[in-house]
Amino acid sequence: MDHASILALYDRDMREGAQPDSPDARVERIGRVVRQVSSAHGWNGVVWSDLDETNADAAIAEQIAHFTGLGHEFEWKLYGHDLPVDLGRRLRDAGFTAQPEETLMIGEVAGLTLDAEPPEGIRVLPVTDTAGVDLVAEVHEKAFGTDSSRMRHQLLARLAADPDTVVAVVALAGDTPVSAARMELVPGTRFAGLWGGGTVEAWRGRGIYRALVAHRARAAVDRGYRYLQVDAMSASRPILERLGFAPLTTTTPHVYVP
Repeated sequence: MDHASILALYDRDMREGAQPDSPDARVERIGRVVRQVSSAHGWNGVVWSDLDETNADAAIAEQIAHFTGLGHEFEWKLYGHDLPVDLGRRLRDAGFTAQPEETLMIGEVAGLTLDAEPPEGIRVLPVTDTAGVDLVAEVHEKAFGTDSSRMRHQLLARLAADPDTVVAVVALAGDTPVSAARMELVPGTRFAGLWGGGTVEAWRGRGIYRALVAHRARAAVDRGYRYLQVDAMSASRPILERLGFAPLTTTTPHVYVP
């Protein structure tokens, strides 16, 4: 896999050519910035920019003014190769707070290990309705310790309006949800994104996360997608590398709260 070419393709299709991630969102291209504008329940933020030292500060100020006017907090997804090289410092100086760094990892499905199965006693079920989404939300809160209301709203909306663009699964130990994940399919591109993969702490280290990655990868193959993309935290990166994913760059969310 040619890392530079794949990263350029990712930037073009998934960032500069971004599509809304929910029915109540829209993508706007303003100058050298691409942003998503959604409701307060959705994701608001900047997904792509092409800036330099002469226009970066003005672009940052414009985005702050726009989202503040809407009353929304928003995120600027900063990638390690974005310009200018001090864009992160400029964002922090403008009032953004940097979140933990993640690694953008890409896997070509033809080269991935897809035979990972869940451990004994674990069953994986598709999520297609409100009851299933409630189980995913329960796992999300236990695994990450964060509120799941936004994720729950977005997943329900997507399942209702465009179910062919999302694959969500939950892993159960008996009737207890212990892990969950989803895959978002982007029509017209070769990329599918793996999101929300989380396992309740007591069930980590048993291969459940690995099995859910493989499950979604097989679904991507069935639907004709060539690449899988993950914004991986440090605990997930070694697992993904063993499955065949390669790190291409970093991504650091920068959050602005009006």
